[in-house]
Amino acid sequence: MPAPAGVSPIARFGRPALFGGGRRGPRARPFAALVAITFACAVEASGPAAAAAGGAAFPPDALRRLKSGDPTQVASALDEVRVAGRAGAPAVPAIVDLLAHGLPPDLTQSAVDTLGDVESEAATPALVWYARHRNVAIRRGAVQALAKTGGAVAVRALRAGLSDPDPAVRGFAATGLGTMNAKDALADLFVALDHRVVEASPSIGRLCAGDECDKLAAKLGSMPFEVITGGLDVALFRPTADVSDDIKIKIVARVRELGTGEANRFLRSVQAKWPRRGSARVKQAVDQAVIATSASPGAEGT
Repeated sequence: MPAPAGVSPIARFGRPALFGGGRRGPRARPFAALVAITFACAVEASGPAAAAAGGAAFPPDALRRLKSGDPTQVASALDEVRVAGRAGAPAVPAIVDLLAHGLPPDLTQSAVDTLGDVESEAATPALVWYARHRNVAIRRGAVQALAKTGGAVAVRALRAGLSDPDPAVRGFAATGLGTMNAKDALADLFVALDHRVVEASPSIGRLCAGDECDKLAAKLGSMPFEVITGGLDVALFRPTADVSDDIKIKIVARVRELGTGEANRFLRSVQAKWPRRGSARVKQAVDQAVIATSASPGAEGT
């Protein structure tokens, strides 16, 4: 049975005595099972490729310190595992176990952040719990971490995060879905954008195709210009295989039709950044739109 929103696994299953709590009872078994599954996945992910991907070597005594019960040693081990990045995958089961036992808020935050920096999908199930934590800072960290650990379970959690009471959590969830290339979340991102989750716009620009990109452009004039163009700018510079030249030209035309100074400034910024090997058709449309809007009040040079 899933925990209610805002209830951590620690609150639900009890707090053992590692950092000062009661004994582990039968209700701790579901989270213990999660730790076992996490361990198996982390072992599979901790081979030479994982070590090679890290920014530093995995500290040889990190596991001992994580299991020491000494908050100072745990904190130092978490810091070193975080620096190790993906090479820190062998520490994931121990960190998940620490979270299952219960940690003070500062160490909980550090553990969540470390799981994100290790980028192991094995950490995702544990992080999902903390994406619903009553402490908003921990919730924010868990949502950001899920965008790095990935997997279908993480996508579902981030989709749920789009309706979180905290604006920052909603924003991190929207950004994370774009980072994870979660195309199935496009409809949710459009709903979030309509509810003023402005971070949804760049993610839509990163994920949209065909009429979906035009749907974003159609919001010009009904929502703040800089919000919508934050997504359109992303869409315009995606490969033609993802967003066709015809759609890009249609986006440019929608911006041009506004006939405003901010439209001209946006078009000029696209013009300045357009790659030399980019589509000549789209560049021509942008060049013509810049000229057409150059006399608009507030345009550059007016």
